[in-house]
This record gives sequence, C-alpha cells and structure tokens, in this order.
Amino acid sequence: MAGAGGWVHPYGSRRAVVVVVGGGVAGALVANSLQDLADVILIDPKEYLEIPWTNMISKVEPSVAEKSLINHNDYLGGTRVITASSADVRGEAVITAEGRLVEYTYLVIATGHTNQCPRNRRDRLEQFQEDNMKIKYSRSILIIGGESSGVELATEIAVNYPDKKVTLVHDRPRLLESIGHKAGGKALRWLRSKNVEVHLEQSVDLESMSEGDRLFRTSSGIEITADCYFSCLDGPLSSSWIRDSELKDCLDSDGRLMVDANLRVKGQSNIFAAGDITDAPELNQGYFVQRHAMVVSKNIKLLMEGAKDSKLLKYKPSSTVPMVSLGKTDAVVQLSFAMVVGYLPAMWKSRDLYVNRTRTLLGLAR
Repeated sequence: MAGAGGWVHPYGSRRAVVVVVGGGVAGALVANSLQDLADVILIDPKEYLEIPWTNMISKVEPSVAEKSLINHNDYLGGTRVITASSADVRGEAVITAEGRLVEYTYLVIATGHTNQCPRNRRDRLEQFQEDNMKIKYSRSILIIGGESSGVELATEIAVNYPDKKVTLVHDRPRLLESIGHKAGGKALRWLRSKNVEVHLEQSVDLESMSEGDRLFRTSSGIEITADCYFSCLDGPLSSSWIRDSELKDCLDSDGRLMVDANLRVKGQSNIFAAGDITDAPELNQGYFVQRHAMVVSKNIKLLMEGAKDSKLLKYKPSSTVPMVSLGKTDAVVQLSFAMVVGYLPAMWKSRDLYVNRTRTLLGLAR
C-alpha cells in the first residue's frame, strides 16, 4: 500500500504488525504480551488503562485510582500508542476518526463498552476526587442502576458513610438481575439492613433535570430528594464504528462480535476479539477478560510461528462464579449449588480487586 502522509506502518520491519483497538484490560494485556515479538500499535481514545472494576470504590477512596489508572506508555515500552477513536476497518487497515490509516497483519478488537472518560490520566484522577467530594459533602445521595456497579457503590457509601441517606433506583424487578434472583434478594436485604432505600421497577429521566436540581421524580411519580446523584447504568457496547465496516456481518443482534473457539472473529483468519465485545457466553468479569487476552496472545504467537489452525488454543467459556462486593468485609457469590453471602466470599474476591494481579501481568510494580 502507498505510504500516504496519514499512513502508520513500521516500514523496513520484517516483523508482523499487530494492531490492538481498545486499551482496556484485554487490549492492554494483548499489546503487552506481544510487544517483544511483533510491531504492536495500540489505538485507544484515552492515554491510559483504567481497571474498570475499581471504578465504584475509587469514588469513595480516590487513592485506589492511583494504582488502577495506568498510562499506556508505562507498560508498553516498545509499542506505538495512537490516541484516537477507531472509525472503520477496511482492506487490512484500521481507519481512525481523524482519517489515519493503520495497516495490520493481525487485528485485535477489544473495545468493550463506551464510556465518556477524559483523555488523560490526570483529569480522570481529578474526576474521582470530585466524585469523592460530592459524596463527602452530600447528606443524601441517589444512585441510578441496580446491577453490580450500582450495588457496589451503594454498599461502599453505606459502609464508609453510615450517616448519609442513600437511595437506589433500579428499573428491573430485582437487583443484580444479570447474576440471578437469589443474589439480587440477598443484596437487597443487605442494603436495607444498612438503611439504603431501594426502589425497584422505577427509572429516573435525567435528561429532564437541570443542573443543581435536588428533587428527582421516578417513572411512577415517587419524589426523591438528593444532594447529588450517580448514574451507574452500563454504557452501550463500543461497536457502532464496526456497523458500516467490512466486519458489519460479524456482529450479532446485540452488537457483539461473533467469535469462534479460538476467539477469532467468525469468518476471519487474522482478526481476533477479546473482552466484553465478544459473544462468548459468560459474564465478562475481570478474570475472564484476562483469560481472553491470554488465548488471543498465544494464538497470534502460534500463527506468527506458522502453526496450523488445528494447533490454536481453544477458549472454553467459564462456568461463571459472579461475585459482587458488599463493602470491605462482605460479598455475594453465586455458586452452582448455592448462594453465599458474607466474609468468606469477600476473601475469595481479592481485597485489592485484582489490581495487583493486573499490574503484575503488565510487568509493573504492585
């Protein structure tokens, strides 16, 4: 291909070129694992990796974010990082939103969910500090969303600030619906034992609110007064940029990339996917995302060595053991035979939320 002014390609290199789109945990681990074996290019709209499952506790304890927000350049010594959003995949190249073309031998798509985050790490740290100040100086707090992130934020505030009035609004019949009704029931009882007010099958139209409003009205007319609020609703999958690309037929009806047993995008020989963007039938918790990255990295290494498809690793979706933290000393875990709540599952879920493990996998100090 011609070397146009916007083209990014390590000319003169005989090594394979691996382009990783998405700088979350899966993309970061793949890029880190392959950087000594190939010319790796990471494309991400942020300059840093954010370990996402620390997001809620970082609002209550901003010091956690100092370790869970990691500049890409800190763990990617030999990798080129392009800070941009991706807009298209065409003819063995990724095209960024600015029109930059990035050629690849192998492509890894690990874009996860869309989240509106600052471009640089410093501004993201300031966001967590601001959220912490909102929590500290508010007497009443509204949390919108009752899946794992909303439940974990409510528990963190209830445990660390027991004098504050916390209200949680969820639009489904039970909490933690993606995990199971028993888990939702246990979490609901735990929250109410900490005086958290929970409204189920209710929603709040934030678009109708003005800045500084303290009176919120639910879909059934319940009025809630709160000094501040936090929306803990999942953002959409970051796959809209693929819908008009050459990979559009590889998306399922939910916007996930369909993958085969090797985590290759179906019908593609040199394109892989990892993390939330895949249609792997499992809950995308941190441990499973790390396993995705391991399988994708190993399979690309095998292909670079000339291995046949029959030699590639197969990814076996895990039988999920979903865990949700309930403060520092409790957690709820769904086992195949029972639901367990209390100190024991809290011990199973790492005290540091696997931050040290992730940093170790990236070759960083704990």
